[in-house]
Amino acid sequence: MAQQVRGVIAPGKGEPVRIETITVPDPGPGEAVVRVQACGVCHTDLHYRQGGINDEFPFLLGHEAAGTVESVGDGVTEVAPGDFVILNWRAVCGQCRACRRGRPWYCFDTHNAAQRMTLADGTELSPALGIGAFADKTLVAAGQCTKVDPAARPEVAGLLGCGVMAGLGAAINTGGVGRGDSVAVIGCGGVGAAAVLGARLAGAAKIIAIDLDERKLATARGLGATHTVAARDTDVVTAVQDLTGGFGADVVIDAVGLPQTYQQAFYARDLAGTVVLVGVPTPDMTLELPLLDVFGRGGALKSSWYGDCLPSRDFPMLIDLYLQGRLELDAFVSETIALDQVEEAFTKMHHGDVLRSVVVL
Repeated sequence: MAQQVRGVIAPGKGEPVRIETITVPDPGPGEAVVRVQACGVCHTDLHYRQGGINDEFPFLLGHEAAGTVESVGDGVTEVAPGDFVILNWRAVCGQCRACRRGRPWYCFDTHNAAQRMTLADGTELSPALGIGAFADKTLVAAGQCTKVDPAARPEVAGLLGCGVMAGLGAAINTGGVGRGDSVAVIGCGGVGAAAVLGARLAGAAKIIAIDLDERKLATARGLGATHTVAARDTDVVTAVQDLTGGFGADVVIDAVGLPQTYQQAFYARDLAGTVVLVGVPTPDMTLELPLLDVFGRGGALKSSWYGDCLPSRDFPMLIDLYLQGRLELDAFVSETIALDQVEEAFTKMHHGDVLRSVVVL
């Protein structure tokens, strides 16, 4: 029987969010209902609220979540009721050209639940990233549930569902950071801080954290940055070169996503080095670079979508490292909040006051 639960709705472009009663249908074939235990407040949710993703209002916000599977539909074998799971927005299809080539982390046909959750009056909701987890319960495709060790704190585990995984993966998966490498990270919010942590985990010898905010630089130092650069009053490219023998870093990660930060990343890397763009630009942004410089500097210019992660591979491994005390994920939880404090959390995030506010249900 369909259930009625609380959920945080973005009713229209730029309007404050509010809590509404939403209807969660029973899971159909290939679907699961998950009782949400914790969900991080991510910039992507704010983009949805502001109309920066699309205009399919009203949105059911929240996507960076962990919880317990309550029920599953026909044909579901990968998870069962009672499983502790992290929700992901890369439910791989197994059939597209990327999956068939053995590269499921690039899956071009990821899927969501076929049914829609609704408001009490029947208005269909658009769940953020196909998840919609600022709610007591949510309906997702079963492939969006990744089973992990239930010993992990839900408010920590859920962060792997988006921002922390994006940063860790940008360093480890996309950037291919290796032992002894030099790495520079531009922008040390939640994603950039996770990239610093990922570079440390991969064995980088020199990790340069770059930001305008001294508070974020302090956090980056705590997560493994060996050097910091205050970008407000320093030429970033020169600073990175000075810290790397005049050459530039082997890998530079742009966790901001502005044309100017990308240019800094481009010129702050060593010859044959790698630039990774993980910060999300807006549709109106353009970039101009001398083509001769693109050719002459060699190396690789990459974009990192979701840290090029494969949830079934990466989430359990990272949770195991966390439980072993080898991955400091607790540092990302700045505060835990109630469901009715999401709008306030957006304000704190906008002002850079938190790495992550996490809704605990």
